[in-house]
Amino acid sequence: MIQRSACVGLRLLSRASTPPSSCTSKTRAGCYGTQASSSLREACESSNYSRADDEYAGVEWDNLGFGLMETDYMYMMRCGRDEEFKQGQLSRYGNIELSPSAGVLNYGQGLFEGTKAFRREDGGLFLFRPQENAIRMQIGAQRMCMPCPSVEQFLDAVKQTALANRRWIPPPGKGSLYIRPLLMGSGPVLGLAPASEYTFLVYASPVGNYFKEATAPLNLYVEDEFHRAARGGAGGVKSITNYAPVLKAIARARDRGFSDVLYLDSINKRNIEEVSSCNVFILKGNILSTPATNGTILAGVTRKSIIDIARDLGYEVEERSIPIEELINADEIFCTGTAVGVAPVGSITYKGNRIEYKTSTQLLSQKLYSRLTGIQRGIIKDNRGWIIEID
Repeated sequence: MIQRSACVGLRLLSRASTPPSSCTSKTRAGCYGTQASSSLREACESSNYSRADDEYAGVEWDNLGFGLMETDYMYMMRCGRDEEFKQGQLSRYGNIELSPSAGVLNYGQGLFEGTKAFRREDGGLFLFRPQENAIRMQIGAQRMCMPCPSVEQFLDAVKQTALANRRWIPPPGKGSLYIRPLLMGSGPVLGLAPASEYTFLVYASPVGNYFKEATAPLNLYVEDEFHRAARGGAGGVKSITNYAPVLKAIARARDRGFSDVLYLDSINKRNIEEVSSCNVFILKGNILSTPATNGTILAGVTRKSIIDIARDLGYEVEERSIPIEELINADEIFCTGTAVGVAPVGSITYKGNRIEYKTSTQLLSQKLYSRLTGIQRGIIKDNRGWIIEID
């Protein structure tokens, strides 16, 4: 039974729907396509609901961590290797069938994205810069030899998924609905080649803080044996193949009491690159530096947003190579990412030497996080069109 809240969202959606062909290039990312309206309408018309379905899901919102919680609906569409994606649809969340010889299982031909839906104090629902995720998936798909949904199709699928699972969007200030779009080679293939069929799938889960430390400063370990990415590889796109190789390094670091791992470049083992699932920033005086996205570092959406906000606050921002030695004299270090938000770093350990950093409410990371969440919550005016309201 689809929740009544999704049907209520449909009525709002239907009034605002505009065929994609009538949207200008500037507004297209924020327009609802007719696909979203028809898919939700079909689901609602074929189901019964009661007023009780307007309530939140039965979740202990105050104890929400970052773990999978199965929600009600997911979105899926498929296409052939030389075709374009067409209309997809919502279905109940559940397992999917794959051939044992699927390209994603045998050769890792897959990408994923991560974005979030939030709830404001007035009950409104919104997404934060999902068009950036859509564009990044297109870049990744080109690198991984896969067809990709258009920006409009991507946004339509994310909006449908958020609306259909709206009872799982946490109350204001309690977390968010993490939305995971996947693009994978689902068709069978034996020899090393692109798959014959591709599946675009979107599911969601309510989440709180990513790290078990919650808002406490992170303690990072600099890894000089294992590497996250290499020049000429796929480190600059969100390929699924980038993540399993770091699991051993993470496990080893956590066994030693660290929060996560900071990786060095694979050539010289001298320049810092990324933490396992987030970008890193270093503050010295009025200059905020972050490693340049040179093909081994993912161009994070939160990273991009923090750069803009820092410049608004009067800081000079540099994107460049950062030698490990600069960690010693840094005033502050923090990490950014869709999952982690903005997380301050309390210490970094390299070759047995522990460097500690100041932690207080006056940190730049706290100011940047407050500005970012202020824009997301509607307290601070969104002057860049980052917010897309869906209800």
